[in-house]
Amino acid sequence: MNRRMTTALIAATAATAAALTGCSAGTQAATADTTARAASPAAAVPVLKVTGGYVREPLMKDMAGGYVTIVNTGRADDRLTSVTSDLAAEVSMHRTTAAGQMEPVTSFTIPAGGRLVLAKGGNHLMLMNLRRMPAVGDTVTFQLHFAKSAPLTVRVPVQPTSYVPKG
Repeated sequence: MNRRMTTALIAATAATAAALTGCSAGTQAATADTTARAASPAAAVPVLKVTGGYVREPLMKDMAGGYVTIVNTGRADDRLTSVTSDLAAEVSMHRTTAAGQMEPVTSFTIPAGGRLVLAKGGNHLMLMNLRRMPAVGDTVTFQLHFAKSAPLTVRVPVQPTSYVPKG
């Protein structure tokens, strides 16, 4: 091989080695960056799903009870901060005290990896100033508002006053 070919071969080998090293370093940097983001506190978010919702057929013309279970499979707590409905002018959140008294609350916590159960005799929704009298088989729409998560809209059936959910 002549000197010119040897120089060209050495230059080409060096360029190829530099390119491969650059690609390898870039891949490692991107992987490290992705791992850091996944492990950062910002990656810990609530992931909410609503199940088992219903409204009891009202006994009074102006008030009804609403119930849902909100499951949080995420890695951060969230809070249910308000609820609106197509059925009622006002929806308030209540808890039942140890003495059996209802008292309004401003929010309910949905723990990370846990659930918030709104059920008869416990935490629940009070639908007041009903716009119409719902009957068994009708559906009611709730829009649930949270401190961190986007609002969720759910449609729930109207059940008889004697209804007892399974499970």
